Amino acid sequence: MRVLAIESSCDETALAVISGSGNAWFLEKNAVFSQIAIHQKFGGIVPEVAARKHAETIIPLLTETLGENKLADIDYLAVTAGPGLITSLLLGVTAAKSLAYASQKPLLPVNHMEGHIYSNWLSNDELKNNDKNYFPSLALVVSGGHTELVLMKGHGDYQLLGTTLDDAVGEAFDKVAKILKLGYPGGPIVSKLALDGDENFYDLPRPMLNSGDYNFSFSGLKTAVLYTLEKEKNITQEAVKNMCASFQKVAVEILVKKTIKAACEYKVKSVLLAGGVAANQKLKTGLQSVCDKNNLPFFFPELKYTGDNAAMIAAAAYYKLQNHLEQTLVGKDIFNLGVKSNWQIFNK
Repeated sequence: MRVLAIESSCDETALAVISGSGNAWFLEKNAVFSQIAIHQKFGGIVPEVAARKHAETIIPLLTETLGENKLADIDYLAVTAGPGLITSLLLGVTAAKSLAYASQKPLLPVNHMEGHIYSNWLSNDELKNNDKNYFPSLALVVSGGHTELVLMKGHGDYQLLGTTLDDAVGEAFDKVAKILKLGYPGGPIVSKLALDGDENFYDLPRPMLNSGDYNFSFSGLKTAVLYTLEKEKNITQEAVKNMCASFQKVAVEILVKKTIKAACEYKVKSVLLAGGVAANQKLKTGLQSVCDKNNLPFFFPELKYTGDNAAMIAAAAYYKLQNHLEQTLVGKDIFNLGVKSNWQIFNK
């Protein structure tokens, strides 16, 4: 089985091919065109600019990825149909529908967040070869737009345990970076400066840390950073580093405490980390520590799979097809596929 996947939910245009059978599959092709440099001058992603760049990039990237054989050796196509920026999603879905119909190949829509969860299968051979030993699993999905705790009972079987009630944690990192005038994207910059800061220097609130449920709130934490800095007469570089460290410590503490609490309550056999914020080293270290104390296997994706990419979409599609979880679209039915900007994997 060979699966071609297209990902264009935000500001990365990406294509990937997975090939194999059963657990014996491998990532054959993986191409990503990032627009970070384009959006940096705006201080954030501009949807219209992102969509226009997808339109310019997707066909050349497809030609580069598939070569002369193009779709001849592809069995299935998969595409991110949501969630994401609607204009960006439309570009990828339209391209996938056109390719599928022209080649008469079956098309499978894939949820972007489900793809992030499956980035763990790309990076961990133990999970890939023996995943049934690790279900049920608890996935902490953290990105610029999402903060979710998802109970994964098996392939395609999800239950939402908690989500953010306002800002996602990745969004909070970016907004704190904006407050500190550090540039975009903010998360990596905050984490880097935090290495040289005193994480105990500022006493910041921990919203909903003891709320008794598995929901999150990061808006108040971001606002506390703003109000704290407004009281400073002179914001030195040392103060910026201390704030980065203090903010990161609190954000990670909230994520780690709620994750391990849910893992113990639901008696999971493993914990998965997924999404762009999975690149944060302090978060990985914190989760690894509490998982080790509770004898829980902990998996996280390689750095190259934490951001948006088509390899994770191809992996999710591969397991859907292997386990006959969803019907593919063929022929004229392909044109019934639309985009779902707020699509949630646990709403089946």
